[in-house]
Amino acid sequence: MTRAAYRFRAFTIGPDLEPGSEPWSFAMQCTDCNEASEPGEEIQDAQDWAEQHLKANPAHRHYREHVTRPYRAVPGAWQ
Repeated sequence: MTRAAYRFRAFTIGPDLEPGSEPWSFAMQCTDCNEASEPGEEIQDAQDWAEQHLKANPAHRHYREHVTRPYRAVPGAWQ
């Protein structure tokens, strides 16, 4: 008869703030026409795109923000 023992480990998942981690990216999408800005590392660039899009298309007043943020699982104590 083979016996096995199992142990479980707790993990905490949160934003990856380690040096060298993937950068955050931001984009805006017009939900009236589905046109979107290119993802970039500065939120202001995405907001500027939305402002320019609104100026060119005054009836397009609904937008969605897309934020990509890397996360990391940090191992905790064995249980």
